[in-house]
Amino acid sequence: MTPADDRPTAERWLLLIHQLPARPAYLRVKVWRRLQALGAAAVKNAVYALPEGERAREDFAWLLREIASGGGEAFVCEARMIDGLTDREVRAMFDRARDADYGELARQARDLAGTLGEEPAAERRVEARAQLARLRARLAQVAAIDFFGAPGSQAAEGLLAALEDRLREDEPGEPAAPADDPGPLRGRTWVTRQGVHVDRIASAWLVRRFVDPEATFRFVPSKGYEPEPGELRFDMFGGEFTHEGDRCTFEVLLARAGPDDPALRAIAELVHDLDLKDGRFGRPETAGLGALVEGLCAATGDDAERLARGGAILDDLHAYFARRRP
Repeated sequence: MTPADDRPTAERWLLLIHQLPARPAYLRVKVWRRLQALGAAAVKNAVYALPEGERAREDFAWLLREIASGGGEAFVCEARMIDGLTDREVRAMFDRARDADYGELARQARDLAGTLGEEPAAERRVEARAQLARLRARLAQVAAIDFFGAPGSQAAEGLLAALEDRLREDEPGEPAAPADDPGPLRGRTWVTRQGVHVDRIASAWLVRRFVDPEATFRFVPSKGYEPEPGELRFDMFGGEFTHEGDRCTFEVLLARAGPDDPALRAIAELVHDLDLKDGRFGRPETAGLGALVEGLCAATGDDAERLARGGAILDDLHAYFARRRP
């Protein structure tokens, strides 16, 4: 495993600190909505943060003008550390906000899928495509302010992609394109997003344990990464192995590259419920695995260490399910 590539040891933040007049009341709503659209995180009362950068400076500069024109006061400052919060905790604030957005998109996608019958009528397909286009547009908006690659993005993307495939299958003369063949799976470098959590930890363990014991892993930013020859991406947008429909990356990997093992299928159900949060399988062990993963992620931000420690947990869990096998 390689260390977390290009991950800064400390973030640089822009803080917007404002004071708004009691009237007009609409100004507070306007400023709040603007901050939500920018993806800013509220770190304290009337203190909002964005990752430092040209775009953030410009966005806050326009908001400063709006606040001043409405009779309020505000200023922007740069900070390397926010008192009482670590960088990891601030990043987690951004991720929680975006995961809530992705979760709402996933819910709407499931609702839309549920309205499609076995053979939806032409009128229903037209309406479904319009709804799907709106969900795609909303996903693009959320992704634009997803600064750290929140885990829920892959679930929402997979559900929308499955809807697109379903509507394409229902259209005469437009068969769904088959999944690309990733080629041989041994001797490759497996690439995923920084800040690994349950689905990526479990997927890496499945690769190392059952696909290629000599596999190496690389951790990259969630946006703007171009794969190099010999690399396979997992749980990433456009990756060779990622969410497909209502299946998490671990389930996809297991179906396409893993052995037929009841113990692994049991683990897949746990990972599914923890990653997609839809309670589909409801196994009693889910909460326990979730607490262990949350604990190891709180203990270390190093992705290679998370894979190592998570792999040990999954080894024991696999042995547990294997012993319970009839």
